[in-house]
Amino acid sequence: MKGGELFVRCLENEGVDYIFGLPGEENIDTLDALHDSPIRFVLTRHEQGAAFMADVYGRLTGRAGVCLSTLGPGATNLVTGVADANMDRAPVVAIAGQGATTRMHKESHQILDLVNLFDPITKYSTQIPAPETIPEIVRKAFKTAQSEKPGCSFISFPENIARAEVEDMPPLKVQSAATPIAPAGKCAQVADIISRAQAPIIMAGNGVVRERASEALIDFAEKLNVPVATTFMAKGVIPFSHPLCLGAIGLQARDYIAFGFHQADLIICVGVDMVEYHPRLWNPDRDKMIIHIDESPAEVDAHYVLEAGVVGEISDSLGRIAARAERRTSSGGHKLHDVITREIGEFRDDTEFPVKPQKIIWDLRQALDREDIVISDVGAHKMWIARMYQAEAPNTCIISNGFAAMGIALPGAIAAKLALPDRKVVAVCGDAGFLMNSQEIETALRLKLDIVILIFNDAKYGLIEWHQLRHFERATAIAFNNPDFVMFAESFGAKGYRVERTEDLLSTLQTALGDGTVSIIDCPVDYAENMKLTAKLGNLVSPI
Repeated sequence: MKGGELFVRCLENEGVDYIFGLPGEENIDTLDALHDSPIRFVLTRHEQGAAFMADVYGRLTGRAGVCLSTLGPGATNLVTGVADANMDRAPVVAIAGQGATTRMHKESHQILDLVNLFDPITKYSTQIPAPETIPEIVRKAFKTAQSEKPGCSFISFPENIARAEVEDMPPLKVQSAATPIAPAGKCAQVADIISRAQAPIIMAGNGVVRERASEALIDFAEKLNVPVATTFMAKGVIPFSHPLCLGAIGLQARDYIAFGFHQADLIICVGVDMVEYHPRLWNPDRDKMIIHIDESPAEVDAHYVLEAGVVGEISDSLGRIAARAERRTSSGGHKLHDVITREIGEFRDDTEFPVKPQKIIWDLRQALDREDIVISDVGAHKMWIARMYQAEAPNTCIISNGFAAMGIALPGAIAAKLALPDRKVVAVCGDAGFLMNSQEIETALRLKLDIVILIFNDAKYGLIEWHQLRHFERATAIAFNNPDFVMFAESFGAKGYRVERTEDLLSTLQTALGDGTVSIIDCPVDYAENMKLTAKLGNLVSPI
């Protein structure tokens, strides 16, 4: 058999369902081997879209998403999506064709040192030196990508290795290490610290999602009567409707959740990745006691010095700590939850036009069921989604907040629909982020997927304008022109809608969600609310 055939057999052994990517001269042997494989190759329109699809697929399933490119510019186009997956802790295996090893020692057409290019943005970056090494390299790539903390592995696959003859050899057995149980003494130590705390608060992070520890977290919070704030990437690990849920923290603003952290004497960090929300922003004076509960040791940081840490399987650790710690008789969390809930519903009946972001998010929530999925792009709308979208289950509001790359929402929605076809999926984009990967509309239509793309249209880089106005009281170089998004949608064969009255937004969303195809909604947004929010937060008074 050829090296490309053995490679595909190893991918099948890893349980790969989809490979997202583009063909090229240097990966044609692998593509030919996929022709007779149960693995489905999803042809995308740009390698960045392929990497984002692998990113979101890995995040939703916990199994490595796979993307494929050719060498040179094809490989460099993967970089943003690979970096996003690695920093957002999504398991991905990225593969790039490469020129023959016989021409890599000299200047040669489209040849780059791909292993060194990808090394800083992956957990594992390597090149296949001989076809006999394929089973080992593929197994290591998947094991590394999927091990806590997950991330990206990169494989450079030279064309002469892919077409070389190799003996018929089996893939390696798929194995993964069992997560260790935390030491009993550490759990007892943490339980004692929690029992002595006057005002503890829980910060739940992306690790709770990855380790499917949501139920254990809710049980822990209820038993001890401790309020829970989530990072952007952990929205839904405790339902927003739960009375102990404070919503998402990470806006770097003096909001109601920040009051809870300001008044807390103990921060219980569960599955928190520091990249999600740096501790200098919530522990600026380094005066908070911090407990770290995770499957990996804490990062070293001057603002994250631990009172104690528990390293082990998260659900087990939470259960054993809760069994020993004393329940608090009162908590300010319920009061904060009520205030935050009222704030989120403040604009539910607003009819001013253009539509306020608060109203868009309220209507979006009403249009979707509990398990349906929102994929947020990056921009001003992301801050409103993080602040106000009421996620009721884990992995139902996907926000890129480690690398925070624009352009992820549409490719991500395609991956979400493939991974979870029974869920409704909405990509929420700014007009700028949407056009960065809008070519993938064709991919979604070719795959006959039904997804909705909701565009917050302000013809600006709205988040940058927000920052400029805060710092300089004027905006520079942020305005642009957009196409007619309805005609743009229809040119692909998708359905297009334009919201012309605020009262029509909810019904338009409901119609689009029932279309059974790709539907694009152009919704003019009033981002004057950005600075109004800034002013409001500056005058907030703590309700507790």
